[in-house]
Amino acid sequence: MQTAGENRIRIAIAGLGNCASSLVQGIEYYRIKESCDEESSERYGGSRGNSDIIGLMHRDLGGYHPSDIEVVAAYDIDKRKVGKDVSDAIFAPPNCTTVFCSGVPATGVEVKMGRVLDGCSEHLVDYPEECRFLLSEAEEATKENVIRTLRSSGAEVLLNYMPVGSEQAARFYADCALEAGCAFINNMPVFIASDPAWARRFEEKALPIIGDDIKSQLGATIVHRTLADLFKKRGVKVERTYQLNTGGNTDFLNMLNRSRLKSKKTSKTEAVQSVLAKRLEVENIHVGPSDYVPWQKDNKVCFLRLEGKLFGDVPMNLELRLSVEDSPNSAGVVIDAIRCCKLALDRGVGGVLYSPSAYFMKHPPKQFPDDEAYSMTELFIAGEK
Repeated sequence: MQTAGENRIRIAIAGLGNCASSLVQGIEYYRIKESCDEESSERYGGSRGNSDIIGLMHRDLGGYHPSDIEVVAAYDIDKRKVGKDVSDAIFAPPNCTTVFCSGVPATGVEVKMGRVLDGCSEHLVDYPEECRFLLSEAEEATKENVIRTLRSSGAEVLLNYMPVGSEQAARFYADCALEAGCAFINNMPVFIASDPAWARRFEEKALPIIGDDIKSQLGATIVHRTLADLFKKRGVKVERTYQLNTGGNTDFLNMLNRSRLKSKKTSKTEAVQSVLAKRLEVENIHVGPSDYVPWQKDNKVCFLRLEGKLFGDVPMNLELRLSVEDSPNSAGVVIDAIRCCKLALDRGVGGVLYSPSAYFMKHPPKQFPDDEAYSMTELFIAGEK
């Protein structure tokens, strides 16, 4: 088993938006925390457990710590990011997430021009420049360019952070990962890991893949699933439910184009339907983004309602309002997904990682209740499954 710091996990990122910003900030933030804890431990004695640092599901995951993750390649299409060091690009507009670690040191990794394809919705031109993408005039990357960069950088895991609705762009980067010999984490609601044809391709190449559509650490979908599961276990019949979300980041702006929402709505709805005692008719469940509120920036506000019947068919309802910073809320989950991919690479395991996918993703190839998916993932980390 590797010990922390003994080996690096080299990642590449496609899409330097708010989520990538939180991830890169988090790697440095927890590196600093680890360093301070090590100094304190040496000075005062004592051991460091897996629950010592706030905000991580796993401080140590199979011998790897967040500080072992290193960004070695990055791609974007915005002229305010392309050509800059990753440490600068993550704070460039239209990014608007919380800055919780401003002192991210230079990485020495220049953001390369990616491939646009359907990664930029045409309706964005109707909004102010500071809210949307500004396409770089640099020549678009070819598949060969991306593969060459991934190989020369030594990237082991490629993260897909394309905008919702970017079906072609997501598949482009998945294809590049296969050709370059990289594991793939599909954080977005384009069905790749849950598509048997794509899953088979990663299995044939002996490359791990985790997907699809990242869950937040404590976000709208995981709370909705938990409540739905609670109703089921307590014998309460769910008759109707909705999840309404508003936010002011580029993701919500992008989703104003409803034609790009099909896979997102499918992913979020199925995440809830899969834990209900009985699937609801389409007209009785609504799960999905609702509107773009610019001043909310990266804050996401979720309104949940569940209506049901108790003992004796007596009606009841539950309403909940959840407010979270959207991008940091998913970064810790991605940090665990990265480390699970690295463990699979170390063990020579390829194809879909079913247990981590079920725990980390909204639309995995196989859905499991969250407590079961958690136990399965712990077994995977321990090397028992």
